[in-house]
Amino acid sequence: MLYRRARKGDHRCDEKGRGMARDLGDDILQVLRAAAGVPFEKARAMPPEVYVSPDFTALELAHVFARDWYCLGRADGLAQPGDYVTCDLAGQPVLVLRDQGGALRAMSNVCLHRMSTLLDGAGNTRAITCPYHGWTYNLDGSLRGAPAMAQNAGFCKEDYRLPRVRCEEWLGWVFVTLDPDTPPVAERLADLAVMIADYDMTRYSQSFAEEHVWDTNWKVLAENFMESYHLPVCHAGTIGGLSRLEEMDCPPGHAAFNHHTILKDESLRIACAHPSNTRLEGDARRTTWLLAIYPSLMITLTPGYFWYLSLLPKGPGQVHIRFGGGMSDDFADDADAAANFAQLKTLLDEVNVEDRGCTERVYRGLCAPLARPGHLSHLERPNYDFARYLLGRIEAGQGKA
Repeated sequence: MLYRRARKGDHRCDEKGRGMARDLGDDILQVLRAAAGVPFEKARAMPPEVYVSPDFTALELAHVFARDWYCLGRADGLAQPGDYVTCDLAGQPVLVLRDQGGALRAMSNVCLHRMSTLLDGAGNTRAITCPYHGWTYNLDGSLRGAPAMAQNAGFCKEDYRLPRVRCEEWLGWVFVTLDPDTPPVAERLADLAVMIADYDMTRYSQSFAEEHVWDTNWKVLAENFMESYHLPVCHAGTIGGLSRLEEMDCPPGHAAFNHHTILKDESLRIACAHPSNTRLEGDARRTTWLLAIYPSLMITLTPGYFWYLSLLPKGPGQVHIRFGGGMSDDFADDADAAANFAQLKTLLDEVNVEDRGCTERVYRGLCAPLARPGHLSHLERPNYDFARYLLGRIEAGQGKA
């Protein structure tokens, strides 16, 4: 049996439509094993408990987000000394900044005095100052000053330095992890780097970066990105007519990512290779890659532009979204490049409105007592691979704990 509903009383939805499940524990993993363990040709969607259960969210935070790589965006968004961005990764506040020497650093975003968080959001700063008692840290994490501490005989300023967090840059993307043993990003994504080498993502520049919160589970939004089966219906008012289902290619996924490709209509000029681009040939000049880098970085990469979503769960029923994008530098000298991208950004915002409506409806449906997972289309192969990744990470994490 592929699916078993929670016992009566285990599952409920609050007034905002967010799902809750209690005391399911291993039962949820059992139904996920059943869903992920069948051949793809017989695969179904993941069961509702995987999305609505606080217990399963706790497993994800402990064994996925606390142990895998999380992306905070593009490195060129942290171009100047003092530029910083923050996140709350599996309960650990983290800050990433460009130090005075030009290096990227990640560290704990918690003061070493009374443990207040330090910086919020993103911005630029000359030093890291605690908003509670004014303890101030240099951009390398060392303590610069602490008011009124001279009478404590045990206090030594040199003993204080914000704990480091692993931080790596890969093809212009900034990743952090809390796990000292997780393999390097470049090692995990070596196969992907080869696949998209001719696009040269280091030549793309970020034009915008935003943060949003939607009322859906993070996996619903991730899966929505991974499959283009929904494009003709969900995006009928925007991009639904620009791609043909019969031209979509959804190959089996890899251990650290999955992908599929779409041939874009040449009417969207900046989705195609610039005339000066000699790296891409044939259909590759109008091929869009949709990349799902586990656990939660989703990238649309075209020869002319890119955009991305980086996701963090906020409980079962909300997802924090980092949304950004920009153009290939091939278009940088075109007189109409800025206007073309401004038009594209308007389109992306409209697409997000459609996606938000679809994914929030899915989450409301997942909360329903009669919700049942149906069989997957061949165009949803990435969703099947994603389910297998989640199961593998949680089972491996439980064995490591």
